[in-house]
Amino acid sequence: MPDIAALHRDADAARWGVAPEAFALALERSSAKAFAGRTPSSSELDRYYRSLHLSDLALACACDEGNDAAWDHFVAEFRPALYRAADAIDRTGRAREIADALYGELFSRSLFRYFHGRSSLATWLRSLVSQRFVDRLRETRRLEPLSDTEASGDKPPGVPDERGPKSPDRSRFVTAMHGVLAAAIAGLEPRDRLRLRCYYAEEMTLVQIGRLTRESEATVSRQLARTRKALRGQIETRLEREHGFSPAEVRECVASVIDDTGSLDLGQLIGSLPRRSQENGAKAKAGKKTAGDRSKDENPS
Repeated sequence: MPDIAALHRDADAARWGVAPEAFALALERSSAKAFAGRTPSSSELDRYYRSLHLSDLALACACDEGNDAAWDHFVAEFRPALYRAADAIDRTGRAREIADALYGELFSRSLFRYFHGRSSLATWLRSLVSQRFVDRLRETRRLEPLSDTEASGDKPPGVPDERGPKSPDRSRFVTAMHGVLAAAIAGLEPRDRLRLRCYYAEEMTLVQIGRLTRESEATVSRQLARTRKALRGQIETRLEREHGFSPAEVRECVASVIDDTGSLDLGQLIGSLPRRSQENGAKAKAGKKTAGDRSKDENPS
């Protein structure tokens, strides 16, 4: 059998606090993907593991676990490369917007679990940006050749609306979501509410928020991701306990409202900034650019 302890050492996984058991699980996910449909021999498995980018896999595991040192390293080493890859794909900024969205997802979702180490982490990131850019182009081109009737929003007789009708429970979902979200936000620590307000309501960049909160850009990103995760957990729990929603209704409610926020005013729910924070926030936003330039401001390179 492959020597997992030796692979763990070769990956320098202990540097990021990744336990041998966690690293073994990452290796198993990788081999399950590579040898789908068959069971490899011990020698095949050993050769496969030795061919992987082990140090990158260890870093991805640590980021997935929320290790602060690993996140700081990822921000410093890989985020600039992510933006350079986006600029190489498209100089108009559209790919950079995709890269910025991807960067946010890496903090808020377990995307790192889909990295199996068969390529370098930098190559994997570039491929994600490239694929999402292609998908965006395909979607744009699919929507571009609209007739006058389609552009007006009217569908010809007999042609179904591909967007589909809104859920008949939409009104109930919005009402419930408004209440539980307000309660969940009210229960946050003041600094967590401050970051949310700055990012979503004031449209401040991570760098600008860091100036206000005296935190690094990476710390602001991590804390925002953790707050979003905590809010979602609170929302789902409250929908079940306070509104009697079934698990299926909870999923439908969250998906329905996220896809179309409608009348939910996050800025109002979060509340206004304290006066001192308003003054400091104004200073932090001095020279603030347009929303289209926001991702460029966040590039530390």
